[in-house]
Amino acid sequence: QVQLVESGGGLVQPGGSLRLSCAVSGFNWDVYNVGWFRQAPGKEREGVSCIGSGDGSTYYADSVKGRFTISRDNAENTVYLQMNSLKPEDTAVYYCAADPPIITVQTMCVQFVWSYRGQGTQVTVSS
Repeated sequence: QVQLVESGGGLVQPGGSLRLSCAVSGFNWDVYNVGWFRQAPGKEREGVSCIGSGDGSTYYADSVKGRFTISRDNAENTVYLQMNSLKPEDTAVYYCAADPPIITVQTMCVQFVWSYRGQGTQVTVSS
């Protein structure tokens, strides 16, 4: 059974940090591209960051460049999103997703392409 389970969300003050985790199981995810997407009420969904399976190539949305870092630990079956210098506009439900490495990680993120996706974790940035 394919599962992607996100954790690590919560309430944080502006300027704070959170690390999201996504535990993956049920398929050969180490050969998949994986990424983080977010959706806030009343806003368009956004591909936050994606990382490749082979060369580890990465893509970041302009809105998070320099603040967020994506990484993957194939041995632990986990993908991470380290989020620093959080802003209120980062408030959203964050989802992790996976897709076979047929397209680039940029395409995956920009065009919201995935084969599997988790249920999401809420991140709220507020004072």
